[in-house]
Amino acid sequence: MTEPGLLLTASIGNGHTGLGLVRGGVVEADWRVATVEGRTSDEWAVLLRGLLGEREPELTGIVVASTVPAVLREWRTMLGGPFAHVRQVVVEPGVRTGIPVLTDNPREVGTDRIVNALAALTRFGGPVVVVDFGGTATTFDVVNSQGQYVGGAISAGMEISLAALERRGAQLRMVELRRPRTVIARNTVEALQSGMIFGVASMVDGIVARMVSELGLASDTVPVVATGYLAPLVYDECACFTEHDPWLTLRGLELVYLRNA
Repeated sequence: MTEPGLLLTASIGNGHTGLGLVRGGVVEADWRVATVEGRTSDEWAVLLRGLLGEREPELTGIVVASTVPAVLREWRTMLGGPFAHVRQVVVEPGVRTGIPVLTDNPREVGTDRIVNALAALTRFGGPVVVVDFGGTATTFDVVNSQGQYVGGAISAGMEISLAALERRGAQLRMVELRRPRTVIARNTVEALQSGMIFGVASMVDGIVARMVSELGLASDTVPVVATGYLAPLVYDECACFTEHDPWLTLRGLELVYLRNA
């Protein structure tokens, strides 16, 4: 049996880019770097080669999903240069994912959300709910029992919410995102932390409960998966989660690559 190839997977978000080396569903290495819109294709190439090191010759493929058009343009240039010899898949409209998208306009659904839904469906079956905690947005995605993506919800991410409070609140400041000692805070720093951590946890539990109810199912019958680099901050504060997979997007990208390459 042929050994699975080593893939470089890249999920380019508004604030950060998740990179990974994935083989047969196993994430062998992963990195998170800042998404800088002004970074050129040459700079991306230098960064990637620095991270890959001696493993670069092992690459058999590259798969990319991006929600930032300007950065994707530079990636396309880079992929046509130093990495042109490696088989490539860019996740975009027309690329086969194997999951029907039953929204009003399927083309406007972020590719990262479809990739997450595909990975969750493959791992846990349908129905399933995915909550992705990014710095800019917290997204909710729902797959029904027929394996169809039926929609979701988007709320402001914890980092961008905290930054907005710091900018607009005359006596507020940026604080470290971490769990405070108590919900009832005794100082401004912990009051902000309480609002972020426990507020988001309560919101997530509420939205997920409404989604499961809308599907007409019992809450204990639907897997709910947490992912995203901020998920560890609130995972234990939520009652709804059954799984935590920090590499769900990277695994989903490998699945899309295998369907298209």
